[in-house]
Amino acid sequence: MNIKELLMTMATSLVDHPDDVEVNVVEAESSVVLELKVNPEDIGKVIGKEGKTAKAMRTILSASASKLNKRSILEILE
Repeated sequence: MNIKELLMTMATSLVDHPDDVEVNVVEAESSVVLELKVNPEDIGKVIGKEGKTAKAMRTILSASASKLNKRSILEILE
């Protein structure tokens, strides 16, 4: 499973509108920027209370990216 599929799986399991989940990956030399776009109604579910869900997702993505010797950056777009 690549890092895009991992984020897609996590996001679709959290939201009420899984068909609206979009993931865009921008790769650079030493980093991977993951842009996550969800339905406006689901933004709160992806971020979580005090950002805890988003922080947990960033931790998992960081661990996955470290296997590729890269740094991951998760951006949640509105």
